[in-house]
Amino acid sequence: MTKLLAIIEAYTITGPAKNLLEFAKHAPAAGVDLTIATFVRESSDNLFIRTARSRGITVETIQETGPWDPKVLTDLQSLVARVRPDVLQTHAVKSHFLARRAALPSRVPWIAFHHGYTWPTVKARLYNELDRWSLRTANRVLTVSEPFRDQLTAHGVARNRIEIIHNAIPPTWGQSDRDPATAAKLKDGLGIPADRKVILIVGRLSKEKDHITLLEAVHRIPKHLEPHLVIVGEGPERFAIDARIQALGLQERVTFTGQRDSAEPFYGIADVAVLSSLSEGSPNALLEAMAAGVPSVATRVGGIPEIVVDGESAYLVDTRDPASLADRIACLMRDPGLAAKFAAKSHRLIEERHAPEVRTARLAAIYKETAESGRAARAPHLEREDLASRTSRPRFLGRGQAGK
Repeated sequence: MTKLLAIIEAYTITGPAKNLLEFAKHAPAAGVDLTIATFVRESSDNLFIRTARSRGITVETIQETGPWDPKVLTDLQSLVARVRPDVLQTHAVKSHFLARRAALPSRVPWIAFHHGYTWPTVKARLYNELDRWSLRTANRVLTVSEPFRDQLTAHGVARNRIEIIHNAIPPTWGQSDRDPATAAKLKDGLGIPADRKVILIVGRLSKEKDHITLLEAVHRIPKHLEPHLVIVGEGPERFAIDARIQALGLQERVTFTGQRDSAEPFYGIADVAVLSSLSEGSPNALLEAMAAGVPSVATRVGGIPEIVVDGESAYLVDTRDPASLADRIACLMRDPGLAAKFAAKSHRLIEERHAPEVRTARLAAIYKETAESGRAARAPHLEREDLASRTSRPRFLGRGQAGK
């Protein structure tokens, strides 16, 4: 078994947290013994910790008083000394930085997961630059798309240490919510007329998701197609999105659900799922739509073209192009046969390429290889230490040797 310690900052079930929990489900069968460490402040109880522990996952908590608590460094060092992992895995900017700052790579081989960057504030962009500094010392960096690998390489991370691992999702995800009676009940609960066609977008309300372009597209879709947009998520762009809805007169055609523990039920009422993003890695929202059997329209950014093919398993459009986005959404609404074809093709891709078992097997092989390389690299150092220890021991002379 490869003993893995994964460090992640998670309070809810975000994309990275969701993938880590899914990995944990299959890890033992793949030969990985997983311990998760996460940061807490006032309370050691949150959705992520409750979910992980309910699934039998060992969770260690690292108490902190704020974002720059120096005690966290010594606590991380103590945790590594106690758990004695074969491999250390970190997720996102904070965990990467603390791993390097605490000199953990000198104690255990380090694999860093790079999930991409958001850029809502100047501070966030500065943190992103700091992250690139951290990642240069990782034994391996796992990222989710070719463009992300190119970005990291351009910022000084050795290309031969970067591997692309797309996200995964169970092929059965969302299937039960496609039941017509269940969908009708949810629609009614949201106040959406039964004859409305539902366009679904799931994700943080932030600039890189570009909800504004999607609103412009919805405004262009012919009203006889009865388009209704459901927005799942919360974030800093809520005010700007609300303002644009008012300006376009879409108040009766847009429903906000807010942040939800799971978006799964909403795919049950969706006719088309949309990603209007300016930047993406390996988006869980796209994989969710594919697993749930909902045809998608997405921008051709990040790892999206690595997951689906335009005109075969989804429609892809350029960023900030509301006319093309509206046209492709309308095509799927008008043609149920085409929508069904896209849904069936994309679901097969989930089964063949993005099932959790496939991803877990590949990750387990990487962890095993990294652990073995780490042990081999440390062996000469340990031999030198042992030799130094033996040669520095006092030599006791046998009888008759004294004075010789």
